[in-house]
Amino acid sequence: MLKQRLVSARKGAALTQEDVARFLGIKRQTYSAYERGVSVPDANTVAVLARLFGVRVGELISGEDAPSSIKVPVCGNVAAGIPIDAIENIEDYEEVDASLAMGSRLIGLKIKGASMEPRFTNGDIVIVRCQNNVENGDIAVVLVGGEEATVKKISKFSDGIRLLPTNPAFEPLYFSNEDIERLPVTIVGKVVELRAKF
Repeated sequence: MLKQRLVSARKGAALTQEDVARFLGIKRQTYSAYERGVSVPDANTVAVLARLFGVRVGELISGEDAPSSIKVPVCGNVAAGIPIDAIENIEDYEEVDASLAMGSRLIGLKIKGASMEPRFTNGDIVIVRCQNNVENGDIAVVLVGGEEATVKKISKFSDGIRLLPTNPAFEPLYFSNEDIERLPVTIVGKVVELRAKF
């Protein structure tokens, strides 16, 4: 796993977590979360870490020289099972840079509807890194009540979560912490790339 390879590579470079955090310009706790698997560094951070540790990016991502690209299944909708073991209606495959995965699973999801226009339009494909947590402001795939997945910008609050469309013609969706548990509302993953169709 990525977290174990980060620990091994850091120790191999004789660096402390404080050394790495200082180099990255982040808090030690933020870097520590990468090594504990609580959060996943983005592709740029992985590339910087590989240079700092003196290893190849592929070694950090997969433990070996990873291929430069991978094929990701594109589906019409996402099954309710979390983690996503069952993908329904695989329609195609998209070839993406392997560094986007960073040790996690990637799926492609076809955009339906107009709630995220003009940035995402009907028929576009988003590449999603499967993870159950995202940061404020991230674009994520969210499953509400076990129904079809929706793509929205995430805004978190202490008492709930708001799913924000980018199209002003659509209203934001707000869910309290009670709603999140009851429905449930589940983050499927973070949108890491857009494949627009022309």
